Amino acid sequence: MGMVVVISLPLIIFCLLLGFGCYYLGRYKGRQDVRTNPQVFGDPVPPPGFGSTPPPPPHTKPDTFDNV
Repeated sequence: MGMVVVISLPLIIFCLLLGFGCYYLGRYKGRQDVRTNPQVFGDPVPPPGFGSTPPPPPHTKPDTFDNV
């Protein structure tokens, strides 16, 4: 029984330290990302000077007896 505690205790402490480290590192990176480059949801803006092409015409079937 004592061997289980000896093996498990270092693993538990390591997992806790790893969890706290990942938490604080992620929080730091997230705050740094908000300061430098805020995330904007929506369509991307084309680069300046780029003329957008019109959308292709809608696909329609001919209304004849050929498609029966």
